[in-house]
This record gives sequence, structure tokens and C-alpha cells, in this order.
Amino acid sequence: MTKKKYQVGYTTGVYDLFHIGHLNLLKKAKDQCEYLIVGVTIDELVSYKNKEAIIPFEERLEIVKQISYVDAVVPQVNMNKMEAWYQLDFDAVFVGDDWKGTSTWNQFEKEFSEVGVTIEYLPYTKGTSSTHLRKTLETLNRR
Repeated sequence: MTKKKYQVGYTTGVYDLFHIGHLNLLKKAKDQCEYLIVGVTIDELVSYKNKEAIIPFEERLEIVKQISYVDAVVPQVNMNKMEAWYQLDFDAVFVGDDWKGTSTWNQFEKEFSEVGVTIEYLPYTKGTSSTHLRKTLETLNRR
């Protein structure tokens, strides 16, 4: 068995309307680390995007727990990734490349570089997103 690049990896998401983009990100993250911890965003925090999860938190948590690439699942209770690092001690954070260059992630890059954590930007799956699925459902419901 080949040794992976990282020992412990961490990624987060809402994972509402679980789709192939979610699965691709989890697989690509697990391909790079021995142990993958996934933070699933609690319902109260989803509102930071001015949205409401369609699938309740406990169900989203259970869905992610059942994914073979995932070793542990934790609630994501805030957006503070450094706080998560203090609790979980990961050496890599995985995030979609659509976040690269944003002020938030530029700041995370500075903070994580000081503690030896690497941010890996993974390719965003084109053509599918929870936002796109939500809009499609709204359109179908209007018929």
C-alpha cells in the first residue's frame, strides 16, 4: 500500500441534496490522506449563506457517515477552521478550488501555514451543485 501525502485530513460542507460533486470531493480528499474527518454544517450555521437546508442536519450527518471515504464525521458549528484544527489536529484541509483566492481562504492560508497545515484546493465538479439542484426542484414544483 502506498503511503498517502497526509496523515489526517479535514473538509467541511453542508452536504444538502448529496450529489456527485460531494462524492468527488470526498474521494479526492481521501486519496490524499490516511484518515479523513468531515465536518457537516449544523442547520443553524447553514443560514450564513442565507439558505435553509432541505435535508435536516441529523440526516445529512448520517448520509456522510455512510460514505466509504469518510473515517469520522463531526458537526461543523462555526466557520472558524483554526478552532477546528485545535480540536482535531489535522495536517491538511481540503476545499473546492472555487474558494481559491477569496479573502477568507487567503487568510486561512496565512493562519494554517504558521502551524504547518496545508490547504489542498480540489477541482470543483462542473455541472452540478446543490444550488443548481434546488433551482431545478423549484422549477419543477411550479409546473
